[in-house]
Amino acid sequence: MINKVRLDVLEGIVALKGNGVQILDESRLRGPALDALVYTAVFGEVEERAAARALIWELGQALGIRPASIHDLYMARGRGEIPANWTVPAMNLRTLTYDMARAVFRAALARNVGAMIFEIARSEIGYTDQRPAEYAAVIIGAAIREGFRGPLFLQGDHFQVSAKKYASAPEEEVRAVEDLVREAIAAGFFNIDIDTSTLVDLSRPTVPEQQRTNYELCAHFTRFIRGLEPRGVTISVGGEIGEVGGHNTTEEELRAFMDGYNQNLPSGMPGVSKLSIQTGTSHGGVVLPDGTLARVKIDFDTLERLSRVAREEYGLAGAVQHGASTLPPEAFHKFPEVGTAEIHLATAFQNYLYDHPLFPADLRAEIYAYLHKHHANEWKEGKTEEQFLYEVRKKALGPFKREIWNLPQDVRETVSRELENQFGFLFEQLGVTETADLVARYVQAPEIHKTPADFGAEKALSISEGLAD
Repeated sequence: MINKVRLDVLEGIVALKGNGVQILDESRLRGPALDALVYTAVFGEVEERAAARALIWELGQALGIRPASIHDLYMARGRGEIPANWTVPAMNLRTLTYDMARAVFRAALARNVGAMIFEIARSEIGYTDQRPAEYAAVIIGAAIREGFRGPLFLQGDHFQVSAKKYASAPEEEVRAVEDLVREAIAAGFFNIDIDTSTLVDLSRPTVPEQQRTNYELCAHFTRFIRGLEPRGVTISVGGEIGEVGGHNTTEEELRAFMDGYNQNLPSGMPGVSKLSIQTGTSHGGVVLPDGTLARVKIDFDTLERLSRVAREEYGLAGAVQHGASTLPPEAFHKFPEVGTAEIHLATAFQNYLYDHPLFPADLRAEIYAYLHKHHANEWKEGKTEEQFLYEVRKKALGPFKREIWNLPQDVRETVSRELENQFGFLFEQLGVTETADLVARYVQAPEIHKTPADFGAEKALSISEGLAD
């Protein structure tokens, strides 16, 4: 039962009612009591944590903050029912997740934003120590805290197949991704980006042959996902044509992927709603020897052409841009101008915290000492120390998660307020202000009830090294 959570702090605020909850005093709920509940959902013992996650889920259901799929909105865009002049930000919150998510919701509420995604990649689940159920509870909790209402888009980003593991044990690697998909959907992730682009073989003589394993396995995972969908939900599935950091994607590759993919789906089964392509970026940006980031030139012509092909020939929302958070501010307005469907943003938010002048110097020194000790094998020849630390410091976020969550309140509040301005800027540049009504028109979030039994002890996941973020 949910009441296994210590509800003393919620007395007079929340009451258990049937298979759900009744909120007696929302204004008091949106305060320290909720902060404590979210903290328990992250750091509590297994039974206590499960009860806290179930209670947060039910509070969200009662308030109309429900996980949903963006599929129908994207399909309407693909049909041309709505203009393609907005780009959905998909934000990977790797650290200080509750405070950062609260900043997102404050910025969204001030601008009536509904089209936004919270996501986490297979790799990030490993090194940030954030399993899907935890991530969902924290995001829902942040939405409650800030008074957000409406569909909530949680997304599995880069649910990627390791080429190395697939080469040696293909069935085992496929099963590992299936296990992650199953766990994510159970946690409310009704948007899943499958990344089998690692299996593209450019040594083959024709483009369709190069893409064959990619589209066949992406179709396999799509069929698997469709078999796990809750009643009334069509999960938004994303595919990927070219691995981020490789050569820029071509129209021929897009058509080869989509034609082969569609042939491998049963008649009438919904397919992907969008496609990730490569346009010149890399995950995390390119760090120079002094630790600063190189300026990257995005191939906006490729984005525009491939987004148009995706919409007009295949009815998709368009192309997806990865590795974009470290781009210069003046670049972001271009994405909606060229019809980009979605943009993935991650590293800049992590960097903002790490590099903030209020981030405790002693904690940063402890983190860097940990990286030198545990990740020295990743210091590649020819790289400076600044480059090494920049590239691996994300891997300290899991081991130091509690210390970061327990940063002084003034530090967390300052970072959160400053990031609120950054999120607001991104929403405005990407054209998603005033999209709450648009989302409400096309997206119906189902009412789903859960108990602590749905959030019990989590099975071990297989998270490979070298996966994309």
